[in-house]
Amino acid sequence: MTQEATFGAGCFWCVEHCFKLLKGVIDVKPGYAGGHSENPTYEEVCTGTTGHVEVVRITFDPAQISYTELLEVFWFVHNPTHLNRQGNDIGTQYRSVVFYHNEEQRAIAEAYLEKLKASKIWDDPIVTAIEPLTTYYEAENYHHDYVIHHPENQYCQMIVKPKIEKFKTVFQNQLK
Repeated sequence: MTQEATFGAGCFWCVEHCFKLLKGVIDVKPGYAGGHSENPTYEEVCTGTTGHVEVVRITFDPAQISYTELLEVFWFVHNPTHLNRQGNDIGTQYRSVVFYHNEEQRAIAEAYLEKLKASKIWDDPIVTAIEPLTTYYEAENYHHDYVIHHPENQYCQMIVKPKIEKFKTVFQNQLK
């Protein structure tokens, strides 16, 4: 039986690609979550007025990869100490957030966050929010597999590609 996880970790193009490479991950969809407007468009989310966050919704097989392992990747692929930004991407739509689907996920995410805070891995405080998933809208088709379909894009070349290469090195034993 599959499960789902939803994370906001900056631009969904990079995050989507990293999660798709993991064993046990069945599907990853970019989308928007946590806001107040219905069926938002990318352009509307980019204004910062919808309350939505760019997210990835991951369908995974818990017999092959655990929710805790997904959290480990989540906290690796972005900087959880930056409030409402990741690199040059600035705005509330890029905030760091775990949207939990059930109470078990909430408890696991909160325990993992406390463990990270205690470890003092980052010099600055972690600002990742842990919130219930109340809304989710799948992103427009052109965002799906964006990195694969647009490798020549400057953002993909300068920002996304180096992140993916670093991710592949660190998580090489967990890749498909």
